[in-house]
Amino acid sequence: MATYALYTPPKKPRGLLKWGFKLPIALYRVRLGWLLGHRFLQLTHRGRKTSAIRQTVLEVVHYDAATNESAVVSAYGAKADWYQNIQASPPIEVRTARSHFTPQYRLLDPSERFTVLDTYQRRYRHAFRAVIRFLGYDYDGSEVSLRALADQVLIVGFRPRQESTHR
Repeated sequence: MATYALYTPPKKPRGLLKWGFKLPIALYRVRLGWLLGHRFLQLTHRGRKTSAIRQTVLEVVHYDAATNESAVVSAYGAKADWYQNIQASPPIEVRTARSHFTPQYRLLDPSERFTVLDTYQRRYRHAFRAVIRFLGYDYDGSEVSLRALADQVLIVGFRPRQESTHR
């Protein structure tokens, strides 16, 4: 039975890769984010140190039309700036496809993470392997490896906030 090393988040991108990651933000800024459909979302949040409004575009690994929940993987785990920011202050807005809403968020549990990752890797096999390899995860394509990955990654689900009807 193989053992899998614990994940160490990669260093933040630099150069052309950093520019490539910022390209989807440009689409949202010129009001063309809807072209990305439910494959990406733009998260608006408040900086934990500066209180400045920040926007981050994240790839959606699972979209549930029934609940309007979009699940995203934090490539940098709990060290991601956007994740630390929503821990310090609630997220302000999510834009995805042609909708926008004030979100609530939750962390997916390991069994949900496994299901989401399994579905995603079946749908986008080559892209999944390339991204996982780039991010530094130890993944060989086996179910055991995928379960180990699901135990390590941080996946956050965003859905419209349910306003309380109690007064």
